[in-house]
Amino acid sequence: MRRFLAVFLLVAALAAGATQAAGKIFPFPYTTDDLPNGLRLVTVSTGLPNIVALYVVVRTGSRNEVEPGKSGFAHLFEHLMFRGTEKFPSEKWEAVMQAAGAQTNAYTTDDRTVYHAVFSKEDLDSVLTVEGDRFQNLKFPEAAFKTETRAVLGEYNKNYSNPFRKLYEALQETAFVRHTYKHTTMGFVQDVEDMPNQYEYSLKFFDRWYRPENTIICLAGDVDRKTGLALVKKRFGAWKRGSYKADIPAEPPQTEPKTTKVDWPTPTLPIVAVSFKAPAYDDEIKDSAALDIALFQAFSENSDLYRRLVIEEQKVDVLSGDNSDHLDPYLFTVIARVKNPKDVDDVQRQILEAYEALRSKPMDAAKLEEVKSHLRYEFALGMNSTARVAETLAPFVGLRRTPETINKRYALYGRLTPEDIQAAARKYFVSQGRTIATLSHKPQSTGESR
Repeated sequence: MRRFLAVFLLVAALAAGATQAAGKIFPFPYTTDDLPNGLRLVTVSTGLPNIVALYVVVRTGSRNEVEPGKSGFAHLFEHLMFRGTEKFPSEKWEAVMQAAGAQTNAYTTDDRTVYHAVFSKEDLDSVLTVEGDRFQNLKFPEAAFKTETRAVLGEYNKNYSNPFRKLYEALQETAFVRHTYKHTTMGFVQDVEDMPNQYEYSLKFFDRWYRPENTIICLAGDVDRKTGLALVKKRFGAWKRGSYKADIPAEPPQTEPKTTKVDWPTPTLPIVAVSFKAPAYDDEIKDSAALDIALFQAFSENSDLYRRLVIEEQKVDVLSGDNSDHLDPYLFTVIARVKNPKDVDDVQRQILEAYEALRSKPMDAAKLEEVKSHLRYEFALGMNSTARVAETLAPFVGLRRTPETINKRYALYGRLTPEDIQAAARKYFVSQGRTIATLSHKPQSTGESR
């Protein structure tokens, strides 16, 4: 069924005149318009009737939290933005969205915060009215701020009762020295605990980052450029441009391998993460695209390592890799949960050997073409509705402010050779760029008995 829906979408887009230049992966027609205040509107016609998806991408995530003691505020504002304004307090905002039958939510990453709604096309103006108001006129009293900060602390405590989360937190804090990727999106726990005392700073944070030049609006679905642009100008055109410029600290080159260990107080299976410094997202230079191929080849469910550790030897019940796209250099990470503590060293050894295999010999050319085809097919399958088109688009416009970066990135994949994959592995999978984090059960001491 998913395959049928994806094919249907592509056919519908082409039938609607969405044919792009040969070989381009993003099949839908789009336009970009910049308002005088710096706000960018991306309009995408999916060829599917009646539904519109609105994604407001604010290019502010934990990366932007540059002041010591002030981590976690981008995520906090994901919550605070639902507190409303004088004109549309939260209950009125909710009433408008309910009347539109809108599905609404938001999420925060290292590089951005995204607010989204999916609704019927006839409600576009009413939705843009309340959204334009809250992005320009958000207002929350100190009491409401304190309530939200306590909710965020509760979310932190819940999330980090998960050992995988705790391991990633330790991995980032160890791998990075200066860059703000050192802390997770949730922030350092001591900063989250101190948030109730930071009301005045929260006003400053909103004033700095929630500005039109830092925001891209994506409208996808049954919407045309003329209508969408007119309404966005009407509801967001008075939004004042900001002037704040943050100095995101550059991470110095790592010069030696690092390790960190997390002691977990309750019984759990051991986990090991093997990470290397990796390049930032790029749609012109091959390195990060080549590492995407390496990830699939060596560490996906189709890999020899997965077959051996998970299926044949059954030493591991979770094996996954991550090379997520970031504005600045980040981490290429492979993580495994080991069934028996005595096998941790062997599992770590096998993961390192898989990294070394990428360095030591070029990938098989036929296998490389299979992986390229898989990536293209998987991407097309992901766009099986208007909402999914907008959801897919949002991270890319957060990175490069245009859907064209998708076409450029997939064109890069198409040009990669086995030698490119090997060269990237040799460049980045080096011991001085490595960080290994492990987590295992260690009961808390209850004190000595006499």
